[in-house]
Amino acid sequence: MSKQVAVILSGCGVQDGSEIYETTLTLLRLDQLGLGYRCFAPDIEQHHVIDHRHGAPVEGETRNVLTESARLARGEIFPLDELEADEFDAVILPGGFGVAKNLSDFAVTGDGLQVIEALTEALAGFHQSRKPIGLMCISPVLVPRLLGPGIAVTVGSDPGVAGAISAMGGLHRSCGVGDIVLDFENRVVTTPAYMLATRISEAATGIFKLVDRIDELMDL
Repeated sequence: MSKQVAVILSGCGVQDGSEIYETTLTLLRLDQLGLGYRCFAPDIEQHHVIDHRHGAPVEGETRNVLTESARLARGEIFPLDELEADEFDAVILPGGFGVAKNLSDFAVTGDGLQVIEALTEALAGFHQSRKPIGLMCISPVLVPRLLGPGIAVTVGSDPGVAGAISAMGGLHRSCGVGDIVLDFENRVVTTPAYMLATRISEAATGIFKLVDRIDELMDL
């Protein structure tokens, strides 16, 4: 049986959900490596809906995070509260502002952020079992709240987000778009992706390295 990876989504679209290219590149690399995966998302309402043409909130419109994430997963999606760490060998969180708006309230509260309970509970089992955890783009900002202080992560070089990570007790490491930061003790792998990328090929380099390292860590 192939190794199995859980992929946690936060909607569909960079401004109010999961970053579509990051998610697609993650799933592509998992498939190229022969790794099985299942996608999960919380069954909750989005913080708001953004018109991606104009970058503005759409007044009076609501969308469900699980339903929107199903667009990315081609319908093969499961509620986040059904994710059991003992059924998987690793977990990956693509970025996108859904992380900061739907999985947490970082977009509103900054370093006072709170993470939704379903995500905290889902990742606790992976961390306690020392199973690899991959996070990209803005997702690493959640690490101090999800997994505890003193874990090295990267969002690239953004001073505001790096400062928030430090304020919450995390360790931020500057990193180029095509590279990763590994906290081996905690089995946490991070990459900047579209925090720095200007082209899909740039994002792909770091994301592929992240998935490759997750694959290696699953064997240790």
